[in-house]
Amino acid sequence: MIITTTPTIEGHKITAYHGIAVGEAIMGANVVRDVFASITDIVGGRSGAYESKLQDARDTALRELEERATALGANAVVGVDLDYEVVGQSMLMVSASGTAVTIS
Repeated sequence: MIITTTPTIEGHKITAYHGIAVGEAIMGANVVRDVFASITDIVGGRSGAYESKLQDARDTALRELEERATALGANAVVGVDLDYEVVGQSMLMVSASGTAVTIS
C-alpha cells in the first residue's frame, strides 16, 4: 500500500475515495528512561531512548492507518498528516490520518 503526504500519487489515478482513515498510538515512557533523558537534556545531545520510543509510536500509528484503510477497501492513503502530542506527564501520542483511496 502506498502511504503518502502528497494529495496525489504520480503515475496513478485516484478512482475512488473511501473516507478518512486514522491510526493512533499512545506510548508511555518509563522512569529510568526519563532520568537518562533529563541528563542528556542537561549536558546536551540527543536522547536515543526518546527517539526510539517516538519511532515505535510513529510506526504503530502508520501500521494502524494502513490496516484501517485496507478495511475501508483502499489500496493507498493520500494527504497523510502526522501529529504528536504529550498526554499527561510521560505519555506520547502519535496520530496519523489521511484519505483512503483506490488507485489504478
